[in-house]
Amino acid sequence: MGLAGSVSGMTPTDRSRAEELDAADPLAPLQQRFVVDDSELIYLDGNSLGRLPVATKARLAAVVEQEWGSGLIRSWEQWIDLPTRCGDLIAAHLVGAEPGEVVVSDSTSVNLYKLAVAALDARPGRTVIVADDDNFPTDRYVVAGLAAQRGLELRMVGSDPVYGPDLESLAAAIDERTALVTLSHVGYRSAALADMAAITALAHEAGALVLWDLCHSVGSVPVQLGATGADLAVGCTYKYLNAGPGAPAFLYVRRDLQTSLRQPIWGWFGQRDQFSMGPDYDPQPDIRRFTVGTPDIVGIAAVEEGVAVLAEAGIERLRTKGRQLTDYLIELADHWLAPLGFELASPRDSARRGSHVALRHDDAWRICQAYIDASKVIPDFRAPDRLRLGPAPLTSSYVQVWEALDRLRGLVEAGTHREYGDGRARVT
Repeated sequence: MGLAGSVSGMTPTDRSRAEELDAADPLAPLQQRFVVDDSELIYLDGNSLGRLPVATKARLAAVVEQEWGSGLIRSWEQWIDLPTRCGDLIAAHLVGAEPGEVVVSDSTSVNLYKLAVAALDARPGRTVIVADDDNFPTDRYVVAGLAAQRGLELRMVGSDPVYGPDLESLAAAIDERTALVTLSHVGYRSAALADMAAITALAHEAGALVLWDLCHSVGSVPVQLGATGADLAVGCTYKYLNAGPGAPAFLYVRRDLQTSLRQPIWGWFGQRDQFSMGPDYDPQPDIRRFTVGTPDIVGIAAVEEGVAVLAEAGIERLRTKGRQLTDYLIELADHWLAPLGFELASPRDSARRGSHVALRHDDAWRICQAYIDASKVIPDFRAPDRLRLGPAPLTSSYVQVWEALDRLRGLVEAGTHREYGDGRARVT
């Protein structure tokens, strides 16, 4: 995409260039809408856990003190539709879906299980699940468990470590016996961006259903579930949606599939007339049939606040900035870090990349520890040898990217990381 419009005569590593980009950034004022309690700390892990919106603090206080504390059970009159109301916000502003096609519910893993089972049951007689071997662990574990439980064949397509699974390999794996194809829209390790339209069409030609994981794309990359004909999708809200650790996830079911799919966990919030407390399960005729138990109201309130800021920013502007931030990061890495043993482990073309960048280095784990401890920059590490840098478009600046890469260069040049051990922490 490039960084057109920089001052002529500047070198790519001139800090003034970052300052100029920040001055021209239309999203820069929104950074003030997030809690920053240490101005020296540079946070490059928004692709794992987003920052706390200032408005969320007030919203959660109101939910706890007023709606729960004073309203007590009377507040269910306003809480009961929160999962679908928040789902409609996500649908309209972030995933290209229609009202009534998204609901906030449960965790990503639980939603993945529910929709995978529903898809398999909708394709009786088909015995194959297709996934890729570099997908997020939960996705692989869930379908592996279903395959083992049902005696199905799980075909794991080999993924390029940078570019993810390619169409040719997927075409070879998908056939008339395939019931379900499940992939991530953006790869969690390399940020490779999948061609949703082409892969969905490929699966549909074989009569299979497709289940997309949007965890690393929603809120940073435009998603067009409706336009691509996607069947099913799940996503988390604690990354780019800034809803907080363990915040409820969301799921999408295309409207024409909602009444024909039956999810496996029958709970009272999925019941058509739940307060009649009837003896038999009669599922809701819409997206609500994919809910289960009493929703996490405090968590969904945080989701709603996070989505509201993203909606104000606009997904196209977020995508533009995400591409420019990561292009700039890669450019600096080429100049400063490649001579120090770093290799780009994400697609170089921003059109094929999400909003984080992976850098490979033999000493990535020790560098990650030192980077956090000695340089006050927070990235994360992904095995076996990747340092992930995630400058979230809504909360990161170009100067922060410049400063983070400059600190990383100085750290490795000085050999500071060699003072840190090789033993892995539980959380990386």
